[in-house]
Amino acid sequence: MNKTLLIFKHEFRTLIRRTGFIIMTVAFPLLALLLIGGGQLFSGVTGSDPVEPTEVTIGYVDGAGLVTGYQERPNFTFEEFATVESANQAMVDGDIAEYIYISPDYVQSGTVVRFTVSRELDTPGDRYDAIRNFVLRNLLGPEIEPEVIDRAVHPVNLATIVIDPATGLPADTQGGFSQFILPYIFSILLIMSIFTSSGYLLQGLAEEKENRIMEILLSSVSSRQLITGKVLGLGAAGLLQMAVWLVSARFLADLASENFSDILGSIEVSVTFVLLGLAYFILGYLLFAVIMAAAGSIGSNARESQQMATVFTLLAVSPLWFMVFLIENPHHTLSVILTIFPFTAPITTIVRIGVADVPTWQIAASMAIMAATIVGLLALAAKIFRTFLLMYGKMPKLGEIIRLIRQA
Repeated sequence: MNKTLLIFKHEFRTLIRRTGFIIMTVAFPLLALLLIGGGQLFSGVTGSDPVEPTEVTIGYVDGAGLVTGYQERPNFTFEEFATVESANQAMVDGDIAEYIYISPDYVQSGTVVRFTVSRELDTPGDRYDAIRNFVLRNLLGPEIEPEVIDRAVHPVNLATIVIDPATGLPADTQGGFSQFILPYIFSILLIMSIFTSSGYLLQGLAEEKENRIMEILLSSVSSRQLITGKVLGLGAAGLLQMAVWLVSARFLADLASENFSDILGSIEVSVTFVLLGLAYFILGYLLFAVIMAAAGSIGSNARESQQMATVFTLLAVSPLWFMVFLIENPHHTLSVILTIFPFTAPITTIVRIGVADVPTWQIAASMAIMAATIVGLLALAAKIFRTFLLMYGKMPKLGEIIRLIRQA
């Protein structure tokens, strides 16, 4: 036990003193703080010197006899021309910014052609809205009340309120972009932290095996003490990293909500989210650390071990490929399967929490299956560790690996 503790302390202290680990730990809070500060500075500069809207004149040629008197919109004035040639000449002379031609069969085809001297990727949004409203108001004509026309232009101001099924009252969390953005960012940080810690474990084992330092270590400690100390030491460093990110996330979320409430709304980092984040980090790290330890003991060098572990890395990040599907279908069968499948559970669960209420039984089943998988893989990894740790030369093929594990 004392030797395990010594290895634990050595691995923990070595990792937290690495320059890359320190930079990665503080980079996220500092980068977020800089973005918030930069955004606040930019909004202050633009807010203190408001840009005066410019008046734009748009010509029109009414081939359909559609215009009945509505010729002005906020910041836009529509000027009539009898022919396309006269409107084109006015635009070339700079008297108008652009002009439109309303086709004689507009009622049947809806064709309106816009002419401009500027090269554009697409019609600017303000010009499109101005032309659309100009045509729509004249199409409805003077017989319709202005209030009805205004409602036809903007028929629905849709507001959605989420009701808590338990109380029948509006729920505390109403969802939306602000509820999703933090879990989305955190899921990426979660997978980065898991694979940073477990990646150091794989790299360390592979290098110690390649340099024959492993033989010296195993002359003093058992393989079980060695792997236990390494897994726990590197895992503790990763847990410290996650704790720093989560604590800073609570502070940064409050700061972002105060300064960008119009865009982000109210961002909240609940205690439940923090606890689930730490729980999934611990389970995810242990799961992939066992796999990395096995891969590190099988490969004859770091490169071979990393190639072997790539399959499981791709499995872990695969929920990011289905991100849009998970957001739009959080309760779909595939989303539930990805939540329960141990290799995809950490990211999938964190993302689903951001967009919907995940049933408690699914989270409990996900954690239970992850824990059972860790126990099973730990027993398998112990056999692999004993069999391959001191085996050098060419990396064995899959069939040979299975045969040697059965004999162990």
